[in-house]
Amino acid sequence: MTYIAKPRLHHPNLTPNALGFTRRDYEGAVSTLCAGCGHDSISAAVIQACFELDLAPHRIAKLSGIGCSSKTPDYFLGASHGFNSVHGRMPSVLTGANLANRDLLYLGVSGDGDSASIGFGQFAHSIRRGVNMTYIVENNGVYGLTKGQFSATSDRGSKSKKGVINHDTPIDLVSVALQLGATFVARSFSGDKAQLVPLVKAALRHRGAAFIDCLSPCIQFNNHAGSTKSFDYVREHNEAVNRLDVVTPRDPIHIDHEPGTTQVVTQHDGSVLALHKLGDHYDPSDRVGAMTYLAQKQALGEIVTGLLYVDPAAEDLHDALGTVDAPLNSLNTAELTPGAARLQALNASLR
Repeated sequence: MTYIAKPRLHHPNLTPNALGFTRRDYEGAVSTLCAGCGHDSISAAVIQACFELDLAPHRIAKLSGIGCSSKTPDYFLGASHGFNSVHGRMPSVLTGANLANRDLLYLGVSGDGDSASIGFGQFAHSIRRGVNMTYIVENNGVYGLTKGQFSATSDRGSKSKKGVINHDTPIDLVSVALQLGATFVARSFSGDKAQLVPLVKAALRHRGAAFIDCLSPCIQFNNHAGSTKSFDYVREHNEAVNRLDVVTPRDPIHIDHEPGTTQVVTQHDGSVLALHKLGDHYDPSDRVGAMTYLAQKQALGEIVTGLLYVDPAAEDLHDALGTVDAPLNSLNTAELTPGAARLQALNASLR
């Protein structure tokens, strides 16, 4: 892999965030992906999200597998922890790291080949166990590193660059994540920065398994007429279920008005919103409703984007296992070796 470092020179007037970091502090090496690749837009969204959330880069751990998508962590958060695993095994490595040190913020980056084919079981178990992570799949529907074969997410009837028609039923990772119990599920498009950045910010702040399926056209092998993962096709068939933003914690503003009515609300920054409550609106807290809505729109050939489901009160794997609050590497010998009496009591409880 070619590594091209960015110049260390920074403009003196770059605006810092609350921690004193500038946006450049969240960047990585120069991308070696094809010019115009949607994956680079996702990297830019991650950089912007982490900068705006005032996250310390050294408190973030980024993990990936194999593929074009799994190269991208090299292009953002250069000062963060990183681990590039073997093909499809990123979720297991992330799970182990998370259990060993819960103090870090975990970001897993994968692709449709990495997660929907060889790593499908790894993906499924990390989601159903509720690992506290942000899991982003950069979904382009092809194997870009091996010259454009269909992946498991390629739609039936879609056409490859060489004119081959895909006859296999696709795997919809969003629907799978909903079925497996993910507590934050979203889909976005690499070309929609206004939607993608708030989704990444919300996922990073979510406790539990947060999954984002991001359609990211491969400009080399899957951006032609007949492809259902191309820029033009996604733009023409995209239906956003909500308009998104992320607000950092402040004193809550409470309102109460009836469906079909409008109420004017003054925000913390002094701006004024006129809120109209719809009687019939998409509900991202309804898991079954989200699955039904997805199926209905898929039947119409439409691609649903936005925040599809979220459980604000979600727990994670540490809650289920009752692990200690401290990272395992901070425990001393006495804490790790409780003694023969405790071991005998444990053995007796299992007889």
